Amino acid sequence: MSQQPDLFASKEPQKLICEDGQATLYPQWLPAARRADLLAQLPTTLAWEQTHLHMYGKRVAIPRLNAWYGDAGSRYSYSGAFFDPRPWTPTLQQLRDELSDVAGTEFNSVLANWYRTGRDSVAWHSDNEPELGPEPTIASLSLGASRVFVLRHNKTQRQVRVTLQDGDLLIMSGRLQHAWQHQLPKVAGLTETRINLTYRRVWA
Repeated sequence: MSQQPDLFASKEPQKLICEDGQATLYPQWLPAARRADLLAQLPTTLAWEQTHLHMYGKRVAIPRLNAWYGDAGSRYSYSGAFFDPRPWTPTLQQLRDELSDVAGTEFNSVLANWYRTGRDSVAWHSDNEPELGPEPTIASLSLGASRVFVLRHNKTQRQVRVTLQDGDLLIMSGRLQHAWQHQLPKVAGLTETRINLTYRRVWA
């Protein structure tokens, strides 16, 4: 059975999940002026790419654009795609330092995803790659259009649905990536854009 928490009565951190890992929402973590500035600059200042994955014997373009930045050596891979990090931009580095303080984790990389319209999405998956370690902490910052984000427990199939709004910060930690999956479904008719910055620590 799905669950939709009442998240926006307060800007205090909201615990979405506290079983088999943790997911904590910080509503409107970024002030309005700063998130507007980021949404204006990131589409033209990051090196966006169209990643292709090999699925069922075919080369398939994922329905979004992405870009990988980080410290030298923070190489990342998923579903057969490999990402060598580009050097930090000042903007991404400043956010990294701030988010590292909030999350209590020294992040060394960020995967940026650009959902250009509601046609762009991400399917069910977990960020459980070996290079992220056994209990990865991921700080996910949303900019732009509001989108529904769904988490699903691997064993019980319990779902938690939350609408991530402009400036929201979601921190996932503990065993969450091994016990849960998550997705960002398509939205028919949505023309507004969304950029998601997911800060991580890659272990060599």
